Amino acid sequence: MLIIENIRMAVGSLRAGKMRALLTMLGIIIGIGSVIAIMTVSSSLTTSIADSFQEMGANNITVGVKQSSEQEQVSANGMRFGTSGKSADLEEDDRITDEMIEGLQKQYSDQIDAIALSESVGSGTAERESESANITITGINEQYFASSKITLLAGRKIKKKDLTGKKKVIMVTDKVVENLFDGDNSAALAQSISLNLDGSYEKYYIVGVYKYESGSNVSESSDEDVTTAAYIPLTTAKEQTHADEGYSQFTVVTSTKVDSVSAFAEQIEQYFKPYYAANEDYEVSTSTMESMTESMTEMVQTVSIAIAFIAGISLLVGGIGVMNIMLVSVTERTREIGTRKALGAKNSSIRLQFIIESVLLCLIGGILGIVVGLILGAIAASILGYSATAPVAAMIISVAFSMVIGIFFGYYPAGKAAKLDPIEALRYE
Repeated sequence: MLIIENIRMAVGSLRAGKMRALLTMLGIIIGIGSVIAIMTVSSSLTTSIADSFQEMGANNITVGVKQSSEQEQVSANGMRFGTSGKSADLEEDDRITDEMIEGLQKQYSDQIDAIALSESVGSGTAERESESANITITGINEQYFASSKITLLAGRKIKKKDLTGKKKVIMVTDKVVENLFDGDNSAALAQSISLNLDGSYEKYYIVGVYKYESGSNVSESSDEDVTTAAYIPLTTAKEQTHADEGYSQFTVVTSTKVDSVSAFAEQIEQYFKPYYAANEDYEVSTSTMESMTESMTEMVQTVSIAIAFIAGISLLVGGIGVMNIMLVSVTERTREIGTRKALGAKNSSIRLQFIIESVLLCLIGGILGIVVGLILGAIAASILGYSATAPVAAMIISVAFSMVIGIFFGYYPAGKAAKLDPIEALRYE
């Protein structure tokens, strides 16, 4: 009953000085509002990153050749650097061979849906008559699109027969078709275009047109100048660029039978160990979208927490403001305190009265801060192009923290009120 009565008295006191109470809570509102806004944007960004990686292929494993751990040293700040003095370019003997990849697919046939291989050819222009379009050319195998999703608008994808025959066929985006064929996807099929790579021209025939996705390719300039990806058969690409045999990297698309993508990635590393046992300079390593997502999430959260901590310093200022106004309140209500003590109120009762008032002040400020933070966070997330995600844990912690601030900064004024001499308090004018 005593606590309920003190809450009623605290509410009455706040009502009596609404403007003063609001100004006192302003520091708490700004502090918690800033923290919640930052955490809302962080939560939204984290969710967006996770969704993006999911779309890119959560069940994909990237397998690549890297400098072996024996050839690396770790500096004092944790940075890794090589000591072998070798070039970053792999020798042909260091690359992953077709035989190794075929063996991998055969050994884990029930766990692998596809193995995507690619070879970069370079950037150039696709030309037809007087028109041109900017493109980047990549050689791929027929399983490539199992790991990289596209929307086919016309024609077909690269097939195995294209690789076997080293055919001069190409897949382009609808942006290229807009520039070269006035946007008629069907009319572009089976038509020849010239690829200009550093002044060297090669004729290719269009077999497929796929939808250009903003952000999926290189350039984000005007629609006419945008650079998009074009795909040709992997064997054709290797022949054109005179590339070494083998691969420095490829992607494994796992089947739904795989329970843990990370665990299967470790099995793949074990598979390649015998092949690289005699190689002192290089080894095969794997990475998954799951590990990439975790790394990105941790980085975003670390930065967000650091920024939120800096923003939270304003809570200290708000707490000092609460302490200041509570000291003023004690001075203004000295006669009231004296009267209560004269009527038999204990020091603990007086102390509890002012602590509750301080906690209530900070609690209301905390709740208002959460509302303000959520609104600002939603606006910021919307501007950045993310869907707002409310940080529930941060909201609960903020409410609890605001109450702790109320107790911490309200205890001294409450203690001062409790120690007042009733006779001196009654004589106070």
